[in-house]
Amino acid sequence: MVQAPQFSWRFLLPNYWLLWLGAALLYLISWLPYSVLMTLGAGFGRLLYKVLKSRRKVAQRNIELCFPDMPAAEQTALVKRNFEETGRALFDTVIGWWWPTWRIRKLAHFKGYQHIEQALAAGKGVLLLAPHVLHLEGVCRAFGLTHPSVGFYRPHNNPLLDYLTYHGRSKSNKYMIGKRDVKGLIRALNQQEVCFYLPDQDYGRNKAEFVPFFAVKDTATTTGTLLFANAANCDVIPVITRRLPGSQGYEIEVQPKLAPFPTGDVKADVTRVNQWVEQVVLRAPEQYMWLHRRFKTRPDENAPSLY
Repeated sequence: MVQAPQFSWRFLLPNYWLLWLGAALLYLISWLPYSVLMTLGAGFGRLLYKVLKSRRKVAQRNIELCFPDMPAAEQTALVKRNFEETGRALFDTVIGWWWPTWRIRKLAHFKGYQHIEQALAAGKGVLLLAPHVLHLEGVCRAFGLTHPSVGFYRPHNNPLLDYLTYHGRSKSNKYMIGKRDVKGLIRALNQQEVCFYLPDQDYGRNKAEFVPFFAVKDTATTTGTLLFANAANCDVIPVITRRLPGSQGYEIEVQPKLAPFPTGDVKADVTRVNQWVEQVVLRAPEQYMWLHRRFKTRPDENAPSLY
């Protein structure tokens, strides 16, 4: 477990004033209606599309690689919608960190919670599989209203931002575990905690298998899902989330546990995880984090970069 950052009087020094100003401005904006926040977020995302040229190229390339048969015009349109969702993600964060419970509860639409109840009733923890969707900050806060959970966490170098992030993400949830604290996550699962785990980014070739992800045949995919499932007394349960149209908020759908899982066939098991992520992405492809260099690690270290 990461030690919760404590408030320090040094946070009042001038070198933190700009961050305080930004946080205060976002806090004030957060009191606007959800529909207004999402409109502002989409506009901010369109600005990011023009400014963040390197990230725009990454998103474009990812979509080209994953959907090679999609017409170029549709690929570009998807990238633009993805940046709008990226802009909205800023306001998902302020919603998750600062909205009072009565406001966030109106946005939470939960399905399938009985699958978590069944695992807990059987004396097991829950390894909750979730992909990197852009609205994750808001979803995790909404999820915590039904069942406070535990999440992986990477501390920030800026201590004030670390303080704000940790306590924002812990609101309505339990605590954070350092991203490299494997034993800590296993311990939490053995204590019947519900722990979010995101298996769909490129974490390098260490403890990874190269299996298909969409049209990319050899995608570095972590075997961490199998490690935790084997080492802890837990069920692996997928959760699908999406931002609903209009001002409805977030849909959180817990699915039945993966069973049998793991099977002992490592490649087959991580392929199964990737196939599930694909199904989630296809429900709302614009809401996925395409800005990450998902295919940076290649089977041949000397092969040219796909980017």
